[in-house]
Amino acid sequence: MNALTFSIAQLLHTVINAYIWIIIISAVLSFVRPDPYNQIVQAIYKLTEPVYAYFRKNMPFLVVSGIDLTPLMLILGLQFIDTLMMRSLLG
Repeated sequence: MNALTFSIAQLLHTVINAYIWIIIISAVLSFVRPDPYNQIVQAIYKLTEPVYAYFRKNMPFLVVSGIDLTPLMLILGLQFIDTLMMRSLLG
């Protein structure tokens, strides 16, 4: 295996896992309702809300009885992409 391919795979794996953690933090923050003027909270929402809005618009069945399943679907999708990518790039 090429060192460049391995480095790219590791970088993509790290980015996907970091975004999964950002999604988890965003989901927890939605239960706690922190200060919306906090810069960290604003940064997390700016990273997740555009993706949430896209999925909510194109897959309205993700919101069931007021419960938003978008973060769960995103995490499952990212895990699938990560696994598929790692298997294809790393052999």
